[in-house]
Amino acid sequence: MTAATATASRVAGINRRALGLAIFYLILAAVIVLLFIPGTEPGTDTTFILNLGESPLFLLPDVVVPSVPTMYLMAGVCAFCGALQLTRAIGAKWAILLTIALVAFIFAFLTWAAAGKTMSLTGIFQTTLYRAVPITFGALSGVLCERSGVVNIAIEGMLLSGAFIAAVTASITGNSWIGVIAAVIVGGLLAFVLAVLSIRYLVNQIIAGTVINLFAVGLTSFLSTRVLTGNPDLNNPPRLGPIAIPVLSDIPIIGPILFSGNFFVYSLFVLVLVIHVALFYTRYGLRVRSVGEHPRAADTVGINVNFTRYRNVVLGGMVAGFGGAYFTIGSTGAFEREMTAGRGFIGLAAMIFGGWTPIGAFLASLVFGFADALQARLSILGSPVPSEFLLMVPYITTIVVVAGLVGRVRMPEADGTPYIKE
Repeated sequence: MTAATATASRVAGINRRALGLAIFYLILAAVIVLLFIPGTEPGTDTTFILNLGESPLFLLPDVVVPSVPTMYLMAGVCAFCGALQLTRAIGAKWAILLTIALVAFIFAFLTWAAAGKTMSLTGIFQTTLYRAVPITFGALSGVLCERSGVVNIAIEGMLLSGAFIAAVTASITGNSWIGVIAAVIVGGLLAFVLAVLSIRYLVNQIIAGTVINLFAVGLTSFLSTRVLTGNPDLNNPPRLGPIAIPVLSDIPIIGPILFSGNFFVYSLFVLVLVIHVALFYTRYGLRVRSVGEHPRAADTVGINVNFTRYRNVVLGGMVAGFGGAYFTIGSTGAFEREMTAGRGFIGLAAMIFGGWTPIGAFLASLVFGFADALQARLSILGSPVPSEFLLMVPYITTIVVVAGLVGRVRMPEADGTPYIKE
């Protein structure tokens, strides 16, 4: 392919993307005008609450907006974004335009869903973060594994096994920290099994991960039914409650969201930063990324490819096991069958959406966390949206995001390819 042909192909791809985005924005505007507005009575107001509890510093006033005019305004914003995209006036800043359009559509949706009622925006944002915690741990596990060239489909099983062993161990010992350690160990052991199958015996990595998932679901379901049901004392672990940071937790809006979480929430922030710095600013990260991109070239300069992959897969499994402990010790306080509900697979989608980077994976997890929080909040409000559809929201979001990114994101070159030393 000549340079001119390659350039023409790239330009054609950009034009197709611009047209597709413009149509998408116009569809969002049409949905607001045709579906949301007709179902809202004229003169209805929507009230958004910005305070979560009584803040010792100061309280923010509630935001009251006229429902129908606000939705018309948001539809206008989406349509304007479509017009800008069609004229390509936005250029390379299409991501900014996409963000504006999505925020406008979401605000219109919330205005419609809570018309004539009140909705706590801070509460939704707080729930978004908490729902994103296990998804982010799963995404970080995927980043560690796939940056070294191993596809980890078994994150779901690692999360579930971590949740189970954390609940049982913490219940037996009466110590939640021992439960967390046990979950990390179990996650690492399952990851080691995946690594042996994928690296040593060259088993297809997708199949190996699927087998581990089935094993984890079957074993935890069996033990939950046969052991935990008849022995409730084995499923009553002490929880790690919220730790409010003085002064910071009293700041309106961001205080309850960022500075009133538990140990897992704060650990998440630390892990995202540590893994990002380790992967992109250290010698360790350079070696890991080189193994994930060009293992043979890495081998020629003295990097032990298989050892690097073993290490990263086990580290990824430990992160997933730690995330699993959040379900029981950091959240519900008890184990339930299949309680992870596909969060491991959603974590993989967040990893892809985030471009195989820790910070990107975290931001993408917030998108899925918001979808999860939204369906829970709308169920409480008695939204006109059918409950069956609300339950599908997180999974529909996952499908839409992954389908929209096919062919637009680049995975590590050697991801999923076993390395055979010659």
